[in-house]
Amino acid sequence: MSTQDWATLSNQAVAAATVVFALGWLAHLSEWAFGRRVDAVAPARSEPAMVAAEGYAPAVVLPAPAPPASQRSDFFGRAGLSLTVLAFLLLLGGVFARGLAAQRVPWGNMYEFATTGLLVATGVYLVLVRMAGVQWLGAIITGFCVLVLGLAFLVYVPAGPLVPALHSYWLVLHVSAAAIAGGAFAVGAAASAVYLVKSRAEQRTPLDARRGYLWRLPSSAAMDRLAYRVNAFGFPIWTFAALIAGPIWAQYAWGRYWGWDPKEVWAFITFVVYAGYLHARATAGWRGRAAAVLGLVGFATFLFNFVGINLFGSGLHSYAGV
Repeated sequence: MSTQDWATLSNQAVAAATVVFALGWLAHLSEWAFGRRVDAVAPARSEPAMVAAEGYAPAVVLPAPAPPASQRSDFFGRAGLSLTVLAFLLLLGGVFARGLAAQRVPWGNMYEFATTGLLVATGVYLVLVRMAGVQWLGAIITGFCVLVLGLAFLVYVPAGPLVPALHSYWLVLHVSAAAIAGGAFAVGAAASAVYLVKSRAEQRTPLDARRGYLWRLPSSAAMDRLAYRVNAFGFPIWTFAALIAGPIWAQYAWGRYWGWDPKEVWAFITFVVYAGYLHARATAGWRGRAAAVLGLVGFATFLFNFVGINLFGSGLHSYAGV
């Protein structure tokens, strides 16, 4: 296949992934909608235990069938997760084909970084679904993917070679580390956002009024721990990308390690915010709303560095193309 064929295949795969992500988002929204009619699962004594406690012979008790709303909610949840896996595979194929079309690593401009970053974010989410059962983040993750991929097509750049200054193995190390950290920060921000909703509901909703999908999710404390662990995973990787690999590459490309370029400044701001988040969480005992808000602020600085500086800023990084 020619490079143009690979470029066309990449565009088609990314477009198909966007459509499948949208279908997955709708499926997860349906999961939430049907889950609104389902009571929260409350621990109760089973019938065999009650019979044994009263001195009767234990009996085999068949589980009560789940209500129709619960069955529909679970069905759409499984469908949304399956569609997310399919979209991940399509996006993986699109990123791989883009690399073959450009004959280099496929993260040399804003469009390519968006597709690669979302690929990593979705991969982190799917790994955590397997390891920690975080499928309750599906609606936020798939909705975020649809939004970013839609915006990525607005800044599409045809596959092609890079300017000489970007021809360095530091491109692989610096940008790939930033993408991995960004994927972790995205999952952490999603967990923090759901935490704020769940913690507020826990404080304001009486026990006998807790109905709906929100009460089938883990406790707000578990969400807070998840956000902390994911952000703690992404922070050292971001530190390497922004403060180690980036300056070394800048010395190679521009003859200086640090020049207060707008993207460098905002990368440092992101580092400071997440460093403050982790430090306060670990030493000052910041848990709950304050930590969640600070984590969301950190992700906002990351997004502004990625979107705002690229589109509205200027500096040495601008020649990489949007």
